[in-house]
Amino acid sequence: MATNMITLKLENKFLKEVDTIVENEGYQNRTEFIRNALREKIEEIKIRKAMLKLASLKGSSNKKVNEETYRKARSKAFDKISKNI
Repeated sequence: MATNMITLKLENKFLKEVDTIVENEGYQNRTEFIRNALREKIEEIKIRKAMLKLASLKGSSNKKVNEETYRKARSKAFDKISKNI
């Protein structure tokens, strides 16, 4: 996979916190930590958007749904969402 270099400016105090985490949590370097943090943030945003979409769909059906049907629909929706993440 091709990668691109970016420049990132951080305050010294914040960079020291990053370095402490890199050392204490077993990251190989700052880059690995920052990549991981960005991936986690992207996943968090995708999940939040999916949950908002699901919430907007809740109640849009006029038919009564029992707990089992709801569980199956929720499971199917999360399977679809996880394939897109």
